[in-house]
Amino acid sequence: MTKVPFLDLKRMNAPYRDILEDAAKSVVESGWFIRGLYCEHFEHAFAEYIGVKYAVGVGNGLDALTLMLRASMELGRLHEGDEILVPSNTFIATVLAVSAAGLKPVLVEPSVNTYDMDPKCLKNACGARTRGILVVHLYGRLCAMDEICEFANAHDLLLFEDCAQAHGARMNDGRSAGSFGSASSFSFYPTKNLGALGDAGMVVTNDADVAEVVRALGNYGSEQKYVNRFKGVNSRLDEMQAALLLAKLPDLEASNERRREVAVRYCREIKNPKVLLPELPAVPSEHVWHVFVIRLKSEVARDDLQKFLRERGIETLIHYPIPPHLQEAYAHEFCGEYPVAESMAKTILSIPMGPVMTDDEVSKVIGAINEF
Repeated sequence: MTKVPFLDLKRMNAPYRDILEDAAKSVVESGWFIRGLYCEHFEHAFAEYIGVKYAVGVGNGLDALTLMLRASMELGRLHEGDEILVPSNTFIATVLAVSAAGLKPVLVEPSVNTYDMDPKCLKNACGARTRGILVVHLYGRLCAMDEICEFANAHDLLLFEDCAQAHGARMNDGRSAGSFGSASSFSFYPTKNLGALGDAGMVVTNDADVAEVVRALGNYGSEQKYVNRFKGVNSRLDEMQAALLLAKLPDLEASNERRREVAVRYCREIKNPKVLLPELPAVPSEHVWHVFVIRLKSEVARDDLQKFLRERGIETLIHYPIPPHLQEAYAHEFCGEYPVAESMAKTILSIPMGPVMTDDEVSKVIGAINEF
């Protein structure tokens, strides 16, 4: 039986084998392994790609989230205990970062059509202590940024972006995920659309002060060796990962386009009435399809479909089975009700998606789902 993996990292990185080996060899021969020329070059290249002035490499995506929030606190723009609006259906890292920075996460329900934060729910979540919004471009789809930016401006709120799944997502006018907020974070975890061969992250911004403080915070709070301006941490993008990411960056657009081709086939050819498909955006560039998530009408149907596909060699995952407010770590943090997030967690299923999927593999997934 031919198997269809959810995501085959070995196949994904195979086309880059030669340039990755050359990049790794260059780093080894340079004798410089942390915050050197490769990190500097990748920061400049990625900032240009996103369309912002500054990019600061850090150790991973969670650190990127936490440090961009901490930078705003060190600059006096946020204060301990301030409330930050975050999606109720995000990966736990988004909420953890808010907590780690000494801020209070307040959950906002998503749209059932896009899975992203619903702008219509912002008003009821916004309170006297609300100071910011942290949007998540979940699964690779840009949030409704015009509406969210308008709300943030009207209520004098800082806007942040979690772009961990949205590398290269762009509006029709060219504005990119990561270019809307006062600061934005990216993860380069190996499974991401632009993935490293280990952990890596980035904070991007148009604010020179934010970039300066993030860089210092990730370097033990130091701008000058042995002189510590802040209570910082050790979170720096190493030269090896920077070199590998720099080598892969030129192919990101083509990789994202292949993901869109797969997504269009899924949306057009999956005909099973039991399956609810995601909404294709009117502007294709707004979605980079980090994962392709379908919904079933019940938890039982979801589990049955996952078993049905597994028996046919098709691997699936659930992003994410437990929403943040139901995690043990946050058992006493949230008191509201979040029925949309809970319903999604019980009924969503992520099917294979990636730039190296063959047409035959896509057809097999479609055929199996239609057979269910």
